Amino acid sequence: MEIMEKKITLHDKSFVPFIPNEEIEKAIDAVAEQLNRDFADATEADAPILLCTLNGAVMFAAELLKRVSFPCIFKAAKMSSYVGTNSTGVVQGDLAAGFNYKGKRVIVIEDIVDTGNTIVAMTKQLKALGAKEVKVCTLLVKPDVYDKDVKLDYVAMEIPNRFIVGFGLDYDDLGRNIKDIYVLES
Repeated sequence: MEIMEKKITLHDKSFVPFIPNEEIEKAIDAVAEQLNRDFADATEADAPILLCTLNGAVMFAAELLKRVSFPCIFKAAKMSSYVGTNSTGVVQGDLAAGFNYKGKRVIVIEDIVDTGNTIVAMTKQLKALGAKEVKVCTLLVKPDVYDKDVKLDYVAMEIPNRFIVGFGLDYDDLGRNIKDIYVLES
C-alpha cells in the first residue's frame, strides 16, 4: 500500500490526505457492478449514453468506462457552478450542442454532488431535450448539503461537507491529476 503525501499545497491553500486511491478504486468497482446489473439488457440499438460532466468527472468516467460491460455511448459536457472553493449557485453549460438525446437513456457521470445545482440543471435540460430516462452516477456526495429532489441513482462514496481536491477535483484548476483525494486543512 502506497502512503499518501502528508500535505500538498495548491495556490494559497494546504490540503491533507483524505481518501487513498485504493479506496476510490474499490468504490468505483462497486458502482460499476451496479451499473452492469441494471444495464445488462442494453443493446447497441438502445445503448445508454454515459454523459461525463467536464472537467471534474473525467478521471471517474475513465475508470468507470473500463469497468462497464454493456454497450454504451460516451459523451462529455462542460457544466460548472464553482469558482474557487465556493459554488456560485449559477450552473453554466449547454447540453444541446451537437447531440440528439431524444428517446435515449442517459447516465450522468458526476465527480461530486454537494449543492446539487448542476445535477438539477442537467436533468432538467436532458428531459427538455427528450431523454427517455436520466440516471445520476456520482463518485462522491455530501449528504449533509444535498437536499434536491433529483435522485442519485449510483453513489460511490459519501463524504462530509469539506472542500476536497484530487482524482479529478480541483482548486482553481490545480489538483485534478492527483490520484488520491485530499481535504482542505482546517
